[in-house]
Amino acid sequence: MAKTGFKNVDEYIAAQPEAGQVVLGTVRSAIRKALPKAEEMISYKMPAYKLEGAVVLYFAGWKPHYSLYPASPELAAAFEDELAPYEIGKGTIRFPLGQSVPAKLIERIAKRRAAESAKRSREKPVGS
Repeated sequence: MAKTGFKNVDEYIAAQPEAGQVVLGTVRSAIRKALPKAEEMISYKMPAYKLEGAVVLYFAGWKPHYSLYPASPELAAAFEDELAPYEIGKGTIRFPLGQSVPAKLIERIAKRRAAESAKRSREKPVGS
């Protein structure tokens, strides 16, 4: 995947190897199902989902895996058992490309990230 100037998520997914396109399409669908009001965009050269002015979730495809970002320690703890088979580190959850996509888990992660973001927005001091 040499191209990096993606205009939209369709272009991003189309630039992936064929197997990755199918997987990322499923990831995208799970996120869209969980966050139907989110604005879909490219941010930091990867697909991102924005609600109420804040990006709540990103995903990206790599050769051996695809990732969801950010994965706060609280989020990782909330899904500890379900995420046990996957690699988690530095705000990232990595899912192997060769395994089936845990769409329901991704939906729940997306909803949790949206709730975390909304809570931060409510707690933000006025004028900051």
